[in-house]
Amino acid sequence: MSDLILFWHRRDLRISDNTGLAAAKRRSPKVVGVFCLDPHILERDDVAPVRVTYMIGCLQKLQERYAQVGSQLLILHADPVQAIPALAEAINAKAVFWNWDVEPYSQERDRTIINALKEKGIEFLNQNWDQILNSPDEIRTGGNSPYTVYTPFWKNWITKPKANPVETLQNVEGLTEAEQEIAKLSGSLTLPSAKDLGFIWDEQLIISPGEAAAQERLEEFTNKAITEYQEQRNFPAVDGTSQLSAALKFGVIGIRTVWQATIEALENSRSEETAVNIRTWQQELAWREFYQHAMYNFPELADGAFRDTFKNFPWETNEEHFQAWCEGRTGYPIVDAAMRQMNESGWMHNRCRMIVASFLTKDLLINPQLGEKYFMKHLIDGDLSANNGGWQWSASSGMDPKPVRIFNPASQTQKFDPEGEYIRQWVSELRSVDTEYLVTGKIPPLERHAVGYPDPIVDHKIQQNQFKLRYQQQKNTSGGE
Repeated sequence: MSDLILFWHRRDLRISDNTGLAAAKRRSPKVVGVFCLDPHILERDDVAPVRVTYMIGCLQKLQERYAQVGSQLLILHADPVQAIPALAEAINAKAVFWNWDVEPYSQERDRTIINALKEKGIEFLNQNWDQILNSPDEIRTGGNSPYTVYTPFWKNWITKPKANPVETLQNVEGLTEAEQEIAKLSGSLTLPSAKDLGFIWDEQLIISPGEAAAQERLEEFTNKAITEYQEQRNFPAVDGTSQLSAALKFGVIGIRTVWQATIEALENSRSEETAVNIRTWQQELAWREFYQHAMYNFPELADGAFRDTFKNFPWETNEEHFQAWCEGRTGYPIVDAAMRQMNESGWMHNRCRMIVASFLTKDLLINPQLGEKYFMKHLIDGDLSANNGGWQWSASSGMDPKPVRIFNPASQTQKFDPEGEYIRQWVSELRSVDTEYLVTGKIPPLERHAVGYPDPIVDHKIQQNQFKLRYQQQKNTSGGE
């Protein structure tokens, strides 16, 4: 058997600060990468064309990086359960390395592959936690249980040491000519386009793919916007967020690199106000990790509500209302602006994600799983853990000590889009409407009709009372939380 290590990329599409890749390099100077276009993932009905397009762009950049360090990134388009062990055997690999994942499907798939590698006598290493700063086993309650509430999770998590970025892969050996010929039987160096895979996204990507672009975005954010993050993050018309969610979803940038940047920003901060802003963003990174730990510890979250009260909640099945929400024509300007932003660009501001999720579940009384799936079908950064966690938070069905949280679209607009800039950007027919009408939502019916904007499909006050009534009845039936 050769000394070749096959490194299987999944949610870590980068060379730098990659724990599993660094471990592979420590074992052997000869490391070859592989990425598998998994049909079990690509053939789901919640895959966003914009996300696949971004992923392919990231893979193109990763292939270039492999070439720069003297190796190759092979591409498989097959079920990895069969394809990864077969490729490892074909190129006579000594071992297959990869990074662990929190998602239920990935864990089940990996266990099957481990058994196949064992049968072939091929080593494996998959216990590198690369996408999170602290493993789920490290962050436990005093009773050694996983956390189900964020605040105590944060208080524990922030006290734990965080690893520094790991060594970047440099000057490795790739496949020999003979191995390349064998690899052609199982893999390829040819990367298909998103269109080749059946995903059409003709708009420009609002987030540039690849490791270098993510690093550049991180530097821009931590040099400026992070110092005003606590306030600016809530205004959708302002470029006040990092927009690193897609890069983190695909692991185009290492989480240790991101965390180190926040530590350096804190060290360079010149006021307590600046430090507070930086710590606020650190807390957002912890929220992301909280949801990842939750998905790992409670895989049933992927299939439904966490709270008993919501496991059989009497949601509405109004298809007309759901389609109006999807298309951004509910008659509520901030909701419609947000949905149109996502439909047209593949991204939505986080404040608006909360607003539209609250509207779907608390105003339209529609099952949050429908909204969760629609988000996954359209977001460039669609991620199971973060998306599920956010939707369950908004629907009050998840790990949340305040279960009846309802956003008022009008008050949210007045607080966070007071001049109507965001609404005017995405709802073109409302650009000439007076700001007062725009931010209160009280647009005169004649003016609505004149510009072709729909009347509100529901009354917020009536609907929130209806939700509270159903919630209380369901809570009584289920015996409380």
